[in-house]
Amino acid sequence: MSDFFNTYGSLIVLMVLYSLLGLSLYLPLMAGQLSLASPGFYALGGYIAAILSTTVFRQPNGTFPIRLLLLEMLISGVVSGLLGLLVGFPVLRLRGIYLAIATIAFVEVLRVIALNLEITGGAIGIPGIPQPFASQIEYLWIALPLLIITMILIYRLERVRVGKALIAIREDELAASSMGINSTHYKVIAFTLGAILAGMVGAISAHFFNTWNTRQGTFEASIIFLTFVLIGGSRTFLGSVVGGMVFTALPEVLRGLADTGGLPTWLAQFLRDGRLIIFGFLIVFGTIFFPQGLVTPKIFKRFSKVRTKVKNNS
Repeated sequence: MSDFFNTYGSLIVLMVLYSLLGLSLYLPLMAGQLSLASPGFYALGGYIAAILSTTVFRQPNGTFPIRLLLLEMLISGVVSGLLGLLVGFPVLRLRGIYLAIATIAFVEVLRVIALNLEITGGAIGIPGIPQPFASQIEYLWIALPLLIITMILIYRLERVRVGKALIAIREDELAASSMGINSTHYKVIAFTLGAILAGMVGAISAHFFNTWNTRQGTFEASIIFLTFVLIGGSRTFLGSVVGGMVFTALPEVLRGLADTGGLPTWLAQFLRDGRLIIFGFLIVFGTIFFPQGLVTPKIFKRFSKVRTKVKNNS
C-alpha cells in the first residue's frame, strides 16, 4: 500500500484539487453563466500563498505550519472573492460567448500582469515554496475535507432560495426576471463563490507544486477545467467532481498506454502529448451525444426509483 501511495500519491491529490476547480466553474454555471475566469482566481490564490509563505510567513527552520497554510487559504479566498465582486458586476451583464471571451481576457490580463511584476518573479515565478507536509499524499488532509465541505455546501445551496433562484435563471433568465428575481445580483453571488473556491485551491496548489508561475493560470487551464464540467455533467455538482477526477487521471492512463510498447511511434507520441486535442474532441462529441454530461440528475432519480422498488418488494 505504501508503494501505491508513493507512486500515485501526487495524482490522487491532483484529482481532488482539480475536482474542486471543476466545482469553482460549476458555481457560475448554476446560473447559466459560461465563465472561464477560474484559472485567473486560481493563479491569484497561488501567488498570494507563494508570496506570503516565502516572505511574510517565512520560517527559519524550514517547516511550514499547517495553521499558516489555512490562513493563506483564507486570505486567498477573501482577496479572490473581492476581485470577483469587482469583475462580476460589469462582466456578468454579458451573455453566452461574449461572457466567455470577457473572462478569458480577464485570465490573460492577470497572466500578463504577473509576467511583468517583480514580486511575482516574472516568467520564472516563485520557487522554493515551503512544504507543510512530509509527503504529497498528506495534502489530502487539507484538500479532501475542503472537497467534502464544498460538496455539502453546494448540495445545501441548491435547495435553498438562492440556489433555486440560480437554477431558475439558468433555465430561463427572462422568466426568472419577470418573477422578480434580480438576475445580476444572483449571478454575481455565484461568480464570487466560484472565485473564492478557486483562490483557496490555488493557495493549496502553490505549496503542493513547490513553485508557482504564469503557466498555472492560462487559457489551456480554462479548456481543461471546462472539460471537467461539460463532460462530467453541468447539471449536478457531482458531475464536476467525477469529471475532475476522471480527466485528471486520463493523461496518466494515456501515457501508460503509450509506454506499453507495440504502438506506432506517432500514435504513442500523440497519446503522450495530445492531451488538449483529445480534450477538444471530448468536448465536441460530448456536447453532441451527452449534452448534459455523463452524470445527470436523471441518474439519481432512476436510482431512487430502483431503491424504492427494492424496499417495496422486500
